[in-house]
Amino acid sequence: MSPAIVLLAIIALAYLATHVAFDWLARRFHLVSGVEYLILGILLGPSASNVLSAADLQSFSPLITLSVAWFGAAVGTRLVIRNLVAIPALHYRLAFGEALVTLLIVVLAELLAIQLLFDLPVQVAFVPALALGAIAVSSTTLGIDVVMKSFKRDAPILRLIEVGALVDALVAILAIGVLLCIDRPSSFSGARSFTPTEWVAITLGIGVVGGALFHLFVGTERHSDRLFVALAGTLILASGAAAYLELSPLMTAMIVGAMLINTSQSHAEIESVISQGERPFYFVMLIFAGASWSPTAASWLPVALFLPARALGKVGGARLSARLAGVLPLVGRGWGWALFGQGGLALALALDYRRHHSASFPNLVFTAAALSVLLTDVLSARFARAVVAPVLDAVHPDQLAQAVEQEVP
Repeated sequence: MSPAIVLLAIIALAYLATHVAFDWLARRFHLVSGVEYLILGILLGPSASNVLSAADLQSFSPLITLSVAWFGAAVGTRLVIRNLVAIPALHYRLAFGEALVTLLIVVLAELLAIQLLFDLPVQVAFVPALALGAIAVSSTTLGIDVVMKSFKRDAPILRLIEVGALVDALVAILAIGVLLCIDRPSSFSGARSFTPTEWVAITLGIGVVGGALFHLFVGTERHSDRLFVALAGTLILASGAAAYLELSPLMTAMIVGAMLINTSQSHAEIESVISQGERPFYFVMLIFAGASWSPTAASWLPVALFLPARALGKVGGARLSARLAGVLPLVGRGWGWALFGQGGLALALALDYRRHHSASFPNLVFTAAALSVLLTDVLSARFARAVVAPVLDAVHPDQLAQAVEQEVP
């Protein structure tokens, strides 16, 4: 029996076996579903049962690239300009403050750890350190989505956390995309090496061309099935071109998604198709991420430092930005804990970095991401609830809204 048929059968059985149980756990104990698929991938992979061998994983690489690209497109569809300009500047200041502090703390901690262990030059150790920093910045709103049923969706603290998760995704994808433009393989040097700035422009250009081709061949199509096929084809083309050039399919797909959601007359249908396809592709990515995980290849110190450094960045950065903005009593000292869950974007970033042929310490980076997803996702909803409930109990809902309105000229 072919590996594809075996994989499909296992996924179908696993989904049927776990769907009801994990949905009940999510409602009853505020646990976020998805980790079970990562564990399933580990059990199927070469490090366990070897149902999916290394050769099988290589044969599925186009599907993995599409899954990663779909995640990037999903982030892009959240970058609706008319919605972004309506977000108060205070939310952006708090979110970017948390994201940049997290990036800085994790990069510095991992840079010191990698240098200490392997005695490498700063410019060499900086590459995996920045990759780990980008992964650390990413966060998920799955925990908020679980607890949001208990609170008003338009509560200011919930809106702030949603903006924070979006800014985290944007900073993380841009960081990994720029990193892959700086750390180039020698095979693409040619007669004259492109500068990192030129590679960034090429990455953006691939995304723009992909979006333009979608408009050219699809036009005003609104049928969901045809849109799905068209979107998948566009993302395969754009992400495949980026992967061939050793650029970031994730960043390219984000540009495609942002372009389509802001320029297409079928933007509502496109957003719906992307949203409906995100969960299946998330499960596919989780399984392949788990199957390709080689935890024994990573050094313990950088991996052990990742979670505490990330927690320090999330909580410390969120608290610092709120204190500097003068709204710490309104958002709470620990609002950064609501962004502690990692979600699928962390694995997409790790897979994006790992398939880069010149990547340094790819297994170390991937192990840190996989362990972080395993340890934080199951508790992300509890973290979010623990942050949101005290703020809503202690602060009148209008107080934060008034603080936001005071900044509007």
